[in-house]
Amino acid sequence: MWAMRQAVLGLSLTPDHVLIDGNRPPKEMPCPTETIIGGDARSVSIAAASIIAKVTRDRMCAVMDCEEPHFGFASHKGYSAPAHLQALTEHGPGRHHRMDFAPCAEALRLRSVA
Repeated sequence: MWAMRQAVLGLSLTPDHVLIDGNRPPKEMPCPTETIIGGDARSVSIAAASIIAKVTRDRMCAVMDCEEPHFGFASHKGYSAPAHLQALTEHGPGRHHRMDFAPCAEALRLRSVA
């Protein structure tokens, strides 16, 4: 939610309104929002944005995989795959991990106890 709000705030123009795939808008958006459950199937705009976001994420994961290959970002794309969770346990979080991601917080906690 934070990233969605930051993306809108980072635009050079404030949109008249923002379509959101889901049922919860971020708090304190700078413009009106409309939530659409199953939005990628009901809105061409949301579907296009979803494709762009997934391609961008896949490209970012390929770069992250080159920088930290032991995490396997190219194969799991940042999702909680068993191999990803195992790598977090073995290596702790890397520089590309979100520390608010529960498995990262747990890996840090376990490493500080050891």
